[in-house]
Amino acid sequence: MQNENIEIVVIEDEEDILELVEYHLGKEGYSVTGFLSTENVERFLDEENPSLIITDRNLPGMEGCKFITHLRESGYDIPVIFLTAKDKDSDLEEGFAAGGDDYIYKPFSPRELILRVNALLKRSGILQTQERIKYKHLSMDLVKKVLTVDGETVTLTNLEFKLLYTFMKHIDQALTRDFLRDEVWGADGSEVNDNAVNVAINRLKNKIDPNNEQNYFHPVWGVGYNFH
Repeated sequence: MQNENIEIVVIEDEEDILELVEYHLGKEGYSVTGFLSTENVERFLDEENPSLIITDRNLPGMEGCKFITHLRESGYDIPVIFLTAKDKDSDLEEGFAAGGDDYIYKPFSPRELILRVNALLKRSGILQTQERIKYKHLSMDLVKKVLTVDGETVTLTNLEFKLLYTFMKHIDQALTRDFLRDEVWGADGSEVNDNAVNVAINRLKNKIDPNNEQNYFHPVWGVGYNFH
């Protein structure tokens, strides 16, 4: 599950709570951007493509509910979780009426927060999309362990699938052979020499790009390989 591809915006004016939420979401693998007020959030939404907003209601400047109402009226349909001390039934109703998708009371359990985040992202179809990773002509189904190239299924060994997945997670980064041994071969990596790594990469290349039309793999002298 590639949670690092899922960006979450957290709006919370208490720095210790903001840091706590950022820490637990980061530990879960999510990419997190925090704001101490609603200022600059809309500009961020225009430039980036976050998957979820977690917001307090008691915020400096624009109150959280009003801000979400404004976002909804502006056409943003990004899922929203209110994380707030406002715990009356009327506050709850106001939060959902403003366009909130879930409502968590403070003080909160970090585990509950993570479970609710995961559940909301699944309901909105965002986590499911992370079960597939695509690049150029390649599409990997991470659940079924199936690779398609231009829509055609290409049979890979388990090792080749792990090798390609490792490269697909690190597009345009020079990966050392030692890193590949650890990621792909794991405990058996110490018995795999450089030549065996090169052979595995060549076999993979011949399966996914037999005519070298995409030129995915680039040797990096003295380092290893770059995939782009």
